[in-house]
Amino acid sequence: MTPPKAVLSWSSGKDCAFALVEARRLGLADILAVLTTTNEAFDRVAMHGTRNALLERQIAALGLPLIDVPLPWPCSNEVYAARMTAAMERVKATGATQMVFGDLFLQDVRAYREAQLAPLGIGAIFPLWGRPTDALAREMIAAGIEAHLVTVDPAQLHPGFCGRRYDASLLADLPEGVDPCGENGEFHTAVTAGPMFSAPIPVETGASVTRDGFTYTDLIPT
Repeated sequence: MTPPKAVLSWSSGKDCAFALVEARRLGLADILAVLTTTNEAFDRVAMHGTRNALLERQIAALGLPLIDVPLPWPCSNEVYAARMTAAMERVKATGATQMVFGDLFLQDVRAYREAQLAPLGIGAIFPLWGRPTDALAREMIAAGIEAHLVTVDPAQLHPGFCGRRYDASLLADLPEGVDPCGENGEFHTAVTAGPMFSAPIPVETGASVTRDGFTYTDLIPT
């Protein structure tokens, strides 16, 4: 069967990257483009804090068009809804009937996404859903996904983890109770290499700052 046409929700991190890899491997979707929300005030990817300069390199390495959703900071619910509505019109214009997400097990997040998409006639695909995250983390690394922690919630994980490479050593050092994939918001990552990219993206680790209750470490493309 021909897989449905889809747009991937791209956060710049490991989960969406591996969701792309698995969606293709399993024949779940034909990915036409990726959609990313960015922060207009800081010129970075929303939530993860990834520089737009690195995002641009990621998009070039993916070889897929980007549907960028720039958001002001702070952003009201009304503005967010209006800009996402416009973005979803662009999604539909690609011919996509599905959105692909890298969510792992948060049922409320999945339900929200499905509820938002249903009135638009767009389905949701979750290639990584329900997989044990300890095994999934190792599978990502074994598949060649390279990433760094770029955001850490200090209430859940020591900020010293921010900037570290996401590898077996980091997994071994994570305290008990911290999800190996950071699915509870303990950390976010930015990917720099993997089977979804045409070539690795060289980067260097920059300064770390704490802002709005989170620690961010700059990942600078070179």
